[in-house]
Amino acid sequence: MLISSAYAQGTGVTSLFDGQGLVQFLPLVLIFVVFYFLLIRPQQRKAKDHKVTLDALRRGDRVVTGGGIIGTVARVDNPEEVTVDIADNVRVRVVRSTITSVLSKPDPGAAREAVKQREEARAKAGTKD
Repeated sequence: MLISSAYAQGTGVTSLFDGQGLVQFLPLVLIFVVFYFLLIRPQQRKAKDHKVTLDALRRGDRVVTGGGIIGTVARVDNPEEVTVDIADNVRVRVVRSTITSVLSKPDPGAAREAVKQREEARAKAGTKD
């Protein structure tokens, strides 16, 4: 005969629960887990810490901007902007998100002492005149 018999064949698609399908899928899962713990999670933690640092900005903090400018926070204007002193009589408004790091925070006790000393010096200067 010229016509041969046609037999049913498998679809060629293996099931996920089939032993072979699971073995093929397992390396992808392991790669994702490694990427998550070595790359994604630390980056999320770093971004969260940076956001907390920016939210805690106060007057007197020494900061570095994204452009490498080092200055002292003079005023926190609003949630988006900060005024930074970069030199004598030079103030710059900076978007808060461009601040890359906080170098130092002022010591509240030392700041109070400096204010007291200035007031005492002014009082003495006023009495000498």
